[in-house]
Amino acid sequence: MNWPTIVGGVLWRLMPRDTRGMALFPFILLRNGSPSEVLLRHERIHLRQQAELLVLPFYVWYLADYARHRLRGLKRREAYHAVCFEREAYAHHYDPSYLSRRPFWAFLTYCRP
Repeated sequence: MNWPTIVGGVLWRLMPRDTRGMALFPFILLRNGSPSEVLLRHERIHLRQQAELLVLPFYVWYLADYARHRLRGLKRREAYHAVCFEREAYAHHYDPSYLSRRPFWAFLTYCRP
């Protein structure tokens, strides 16, 4: 599916400077207008995750997983990379055919206790 993208905007003032893109269902938000295919694929994986969890539960789960990792003592970036949704997206964002063969709720494979 070809998801709508939005480039720039005020939201980026609130985000860490190293954030280049974000999936906010049903949009892919981009800091600048020249995203790589890898970045777009990464965000499309997140959109699929969001759709599977009916959007709102995705955000609750994501924030809870991030907070859990922070409470365990991980730094901001480490906690971000430990979130199960990010682990799946980073594991497959180089694979152009991943979304066409991705199993339902595949992110569960990447969730750690």
